[in-house]
Amino acid sequence: MSNQKQLRVVFMGTPDFSVPTLEALIKAGHSIVGVYCQPDKQKGRGKQVQMPPVKVAALNHNLPVFQPVTLRDEQVQAELEALNPDVVVVIAYGKILPPWLIRLPQYGCINVHASILPKYRGAAPIHYAILNGDTKTGVTIMHMDDGLDTGDIIDIVETDILCGETTGQLFERMALLGGKTIVPVLTRWVNGEIVATPQDDTMATHTAKITKEMGQIDWSKPANEIVNLIRGLNPAPGCYTYLNGKRLKVWSAEVVPSDTTHGLIDVHGKHVPIAISATTVPGTIVSKIAGLGVFCGDGNIILLTEVQPENKKRISAIDFINGHQIKEGIVFGDSI
Repeated sequence: MSNQKQLRVVFMGTPDFSVPTLEALIKAGHSIVGVYCQPDKQKGRGKQVQMPPVKVAALNHNLPVFQPVTLRDEQVQAELEALNPDVVVVIAYGKILPPWLIRLPQYGCINVHASILPKYRGAAPIHYAILNGDTKTGVTIMHMDDGLDTGDIIDIVETDILCGETTGQLFERMALLGGKTIVPVLTRWVNGEIVATPQDDTMATHTAKITKEMGQIDWSKPANEIVNLIRGLNPAPGCYTYLNGKRLKVWSAEVVPSDTTHGLIDVHGKHVPIAISATTVPGTIVSKIAGLGVFCGDGNIILLTEVQPENKKRISAIDFINGHQIKEGIVFGDSI
């Protein structure tokens, strides 16, 4: 087993996703000389100022916390140089590191990234793995350079994406995987036991920012694509459609085997009749027995199982049907 050097570590991260990696470094006995995260922000209807999760974790361990608005500042540079880190560990920090910082520590700036690089560079790799229907993802430990997620790869740990898994669920698993991975990989890195591998830039894809507008369901799309959208935008920003002029959020759905010739769908082994014809258009509710069965653009059916009416709580699709006099043949609309 590799001998572990006790390192002076500057840690940079902000959300929940970063916390397991910070906790792992602390538990391993490294000297965390500074924790950098985004400034506190107002959140919620009450506009109360909330600390980032990384700051909360750092303060619980009595670690020094720094929250600069920008890293491109002479005072911030002097501050980091005075901390004299052996290594900087970055995970979901939310700021671009300037070149002087990337070259500051002896063992470099090490990034924990939630995809199998070079696929899904950028800010939303977990979302896009789900949106694109991938069955595998992973955590890449990368030696940072001046580009955005372009540094040489130190190690990759893969994991399967589970059937029906949402971005929120995968987010939690990947956060724990990052925490589990960082310490042994960092030990081997500083001991010179790993030679980093350059990325193949021709295989790179970049993830765009996730927006609320992406959540509107286009029922003309294939059923699998719609279900992946619902999974990929759960829990935020969420998917939605319109019914009788009101927005309806959709939290969970699945593609169900269908026999449109005989007017049946298979819901977990139970044959359920559907109301379908040659003139049925995408977005039409064709079944309300086991949930909201909706006809999609490729002729397949998806079953909505959990929804949220406008200004109401999340409920099962069955409860929604029972409380809103939903009829077969109603078509989900495009707008209010």
